[in-house]
Amino acid sequence: MEVVQTARMVLSRVTLDDLTAVHELHSDPRTNVYNPGGPSVDLVSSRAMLDLWLADWAERGIGYWAARAIGGSEVLGIGGLRRAIVGGDEVLNLYYRFRPSAWGHGYAGELVEAALRVGKELGTVVAVIRPDNLASLKVAERAGMRRDRTIPYGGVESVVYVA
Repeated sequence: MEVVQTARMVLSRVTLDDLTAVHELHSDPRTNVYNPGGPSVDLVSSRAMLDLWLADWAERGIGYWAARAIGGSEVLGIGGLRRAIVGGDEVLNLYYRFRPSAWGHGYAGELVEAALRVGKELGTVVAVIRPDNLASLKVAERAGMRRDRTIPYGGVESVVYVA
């Protein structure tokens, strides 16, 4: 689904127009504390990342959304589902990242619930989370995901949650 509405947000397929927001989110050290790859180093690397996400939509019909408050234009966050190989299994990898100004308002939980509704018909949905990322662990658990196993992921031991 290219556009999904939650109680407070519109989640819409990312576009090239979202490049500035993608770069702001992914270059901010605060939003990358738990990212093994660290922040995006420049606009070129953010564009390459966005190009992969655009290809997901074009080739697979699923991908990441830009999350905006209903009636708003600012991108609060990016997230959704992406086909991936995790721990040797082909799955739908759940991802989300929000601006620090959006933290603590329940937006991540809303996005996760929407992604799980979409993903349940398409395959196994997993979230790969570093064990010290307590906020993300809580979001996964509140959404009803269950802790499955620990794997090395991106060079870091991470916990896999399954929907």
